[in-house]
Order: sequence, then C-alpha cells, then structure tokens
Amino acid sequence: MPDEPLQQRQQTIDLARMRVIYTSGALDEADLAGTWYEQLARWLDNAVAAGVPEPNAMVLATTDDNGLPSTRTVLAKGLDSRGVVFYTNLTSAKMRDLDATGFAALTFPWIAMHRQVHLRGPIEVVSRQDTMSYWQTRPRGAQLGAWASAQSTVVPDRHALDTALRDAAARFAGAEQVPLPPHWGGVRIQPVSAEFWQGRPDRMHDRLRYRRTDDGQWRVERLAP
Repeated sequence: MPDEPLQQRQQTIDLARMRVIYTSGALDEADLAGTWYEQLARWLDNAVAAGVPEPNAMVLATTDDNGLPSTRTVLAKGLDSRGVVFYTNLTSAKMRDLDATGFAALTFPWIAMHRQVHLRGPIEVVSRQDTMSYWQTRPRGAQLGAWASAQSTVVPDRHALDTALRDAAARFAGAEQVPLPPHWGGVRIQPVSAEFWQGRPDRMHDRLRYRRTDDGQWRVERLAP
C-alpha cells in the first residue's frame, strides 16, 4: 500500500548488509604527484581510461547565509594550479550561496574505481574572456538552454520550459553564434585542501591530503580513515 509505513513494508533491499570490499589499489605518499592539481589530473586521466561515466562530474557543496547546506552535481570544465572551474547561471541558487559565503567544497566520486577526491576553499568568478572561450565550445542547444532557463526559479510545468527554449531558438535563429548571456559565467574553486581517498579492505582506507599552510606552502598529511 502506498501509505503503509516504511518499516511495515516487505523490504527487498537490506541496506545494513550492503557492503563492498575495496581491493582495487593503494595510495602511498611516494605515489603522489608534486602538486594537488597534477595528482587530480592524473586521477582524472585514470578515470577516463577506465571508462568511468562522466569522469569530470563532481558534487558541489554550498551553504546559504543561514548555514543550510545544498549539494548538486556539476561538471569540471577547467583545471590548473589556480583551481577547478565549472560554469553556471550566475543568478542560480548555487551562485547565491557562493556569493553569500565565498566558499565551496567539491567531491569527485569515482565509485567504480574506489576513489574519491575532496576539495575545499574560497571561490572566484572567472573572467568574461575565459568564460567566452569556454562558451564557444558548447553545443548550440546548450547555449540556447542557458538563455531559456532562469535556473532555480519555480516554473508552472514542463511546457513552460519547452516554450522558453523554442523562444530562445527563434530569437537567435539568424545568428551564426549564440551570444554569451550576461547572467552566465564560470566559478573557480581555489583549494586550500585537496584530499585523495583510495578504498582499502577493512575500512583502512588511504587518505592523503595536500593542505595549504598559513605561509602559502603545501603540506601532505595522512588522515586516519
């Protein structure tokens, strides 16, 4: 019955007994690249080679000005010594959170490889020039969608979204290039810590963290699992 309490229903999945034994590998200090971003690039390459679906997908965590957290999955579209970049509607809920606090956290969840990477730190808005360079690589449909969607706002139904996309397509039908919307841009997370997590048997996982010290240097630390 739909209204029957969960505890009274016949359970077909025993969550308490669901468990995976992690035997895919190990992570030692000697295995690490010299910098966090080189290590992240290395693991991204490994994820691509392993056929992980959307290896650049990452969970973005933010909090609003009341401390209420939110998470969502976004795509990494830039990586260098300055940080990790994603692109979004600059009026979205996530951007309001980022504007309120100035900080974010990221997780790359490569579950199939028994690996995770956790980054946290302050954010900055990417320059319009860099945003334009990325914008020009996007498919036309994705560009039109950026114009059509007032991200995170309440809409009456799916029809309203489809209509907005058709209107955007008609608006720019004669344009060879869809222009960059003023409300759309990139955000860079500038890590002050970057943890690389490798699953190991018996919950004795390897956790190695690059942490930026007060003098701007980076220190590698091993964390207890």
